[in-house]
Amino acid sequence: MTDKRIFVLAHPEARWHAGEAIRAAPDGWKVTLSEPTRSLDQNAALWPLLECFARQKQWPVNGEMASLAPEEWKDILTAAFDQEMVRMAKGISGGMVMLGRRTSKFGKRKFSEFLEFIHATATELGIRIENYPETAMNGNEWL
Repeated sequence: MTDKRIFVLAHPEARWHAGEAIRAAPDGWKVTLSEPTRSLDQNAALWPLLECFARQKQWPVNGEMASLAPEEWKDILTAAFDQEMVRMAKGISGGMVMLGRRTSKFGKRKFSEFLEFIHATATELGIRIENYPETAMNGNEWL
């Protein structure tokens, strides 16, 4: 048996092969079941959205309206998507640091929901989605 085998449980035959591999595994080996990670298309769909926010919308920062970078919009939108269940910590030299979630931890389904949330938020805030990749236009492709 090789050191690592990955089975995508997409049909009964794949499940059967996975079961056989488990039965044949030596004592002490471990089995991990997980949701698939997000796709490259999903990841590629995120950044054009964030760039639209960065180009079109200012946001209050330190009491003043300011333009934000796409990465900063990602922090704000991720916190909002997670219902703003983000912890704040004091920075080493003062200020505040948002201890938030990481989208890299999202599985395919949650990342798809995140992209849908960003689209809805863009509509709510009057942001026009421009230069969006063709592969990202069909929400079903995200799953």
